[in-house]
This record gives sequence, structure tokens and C-alpha cells, in this order.
Amino acid sequence: MSDPRLKPVFDSLKELMDKAIDHAASEFTKIRAGKAHPSMLDAVKVDYYGQLVPLNQVGSVNTPDARTITITPWEKNMLQAIEKGIIISNLGFAPSNDGTMIRVILPPLTEERRKEIVKKVKAESENAKVAVRNIRKDINESIKKLQKEGLPEDDAKTAEQQVQKTTDGYIKRIDELTAAKEAELMHV
Repeated sequence: MSDPRLKPVFDSLKELMDKAIDHAASEFTKIRAGKAHPSMLDAVKVDYYGQLVPLNQVGSVNTPDARTITITPWEKNMLQAIEKGIIISNLGFAPSNDGTMIRVILPPLTEERRKEIVKKVKAESENAKVAVRNIRKDINESIKKLQKEGLPEDDAKTAEQQVQKTTDGYIKRIDELTAAKEAELMHV
């Protein structure tokens, strides 16, 4: 990569692909593997005086043990709104309100449910791969544009090969993340 015009293209490539990997990893943490984690409730929005806000902005979300998530609101009058937000979010959790906090007990996963969740993981994995491939396409178009502006053909071909090599590396990382999540899900 001798032409200095290619450096920003490759910087952009790595930055965008890193974001795609980070997004996939973030989505994987939201997928329940039988262990409670506060991020499992990140999708929950709560009606806070007419505004929908993320759950973690109206209370403290904790995991006292592997199968329980507790939400302690900062304002006592938010208990019903939090409970309603969890139910509406359609995550499959049944919150219980004890008057001071909300408890969400995660039921043990059945084999059938584990397989459904693995399908979700694979779908999320495929979304990440599509994102990486779209980034590759956009970067290759940038290289072609530079070629029209005077970038030597040899440099353009070498750059496209490097883009493909980088893409293959990121796809492999996505496959590794997917395999790790599947193993976590299928572990009883």
C-alpha cells in the first residue's frame, strides 16, 4: 500500500468493521444464556412522566445471583411503570413487584428453548457478516473511485486484495464469537 491516498480508506475499513464486531458482541450479550445479566433489560423502556426512557435511567439494575435480576427504582412511584415496561418489552420475563423492588426470575432453559436461542444467535451473526460485507463493498468502491482519480491499477488491485483479507479476518472473528455463544447456550 504505497499510495498515501489509501491510508484513510484502510483506517475507515478497520474502524467500521470493528464497530460491526462490537455491535454483534453487544447483541450477543442481550441474548439470554441462562445466566442473569443487567444488559438483558437494555431494551426495556419505561414511561417516566410521559417520556419513554431506558430502564437503567429510572432505577438500579443488579444481578444478586445467576438467575435473578433486581430493579430498585430511584422513585417508589415508578414500580408499576417499570413492571409494565418489562412486560411490554416482550422479552419473556415475568416481573414480580414486592413493594420496594422488582424481581425478574429467569426460568431454566429447556433444550427446545436453547435451540431457538441458537437460531437467534445465528441470525444476529449473519446480520454482522452482511454488515462486514457491505463495508467491504463500500471500501472497494472507494478504491475504484481513487483509481479513476489516478491511483495506479496495481495499487488498486493490491488494496482490494488487502480489503478481502481483512474482511475474511473479521468474518472469522464473527464465527468465533458465534461459536462461543452457541457453546455457552448449549452448556447445561
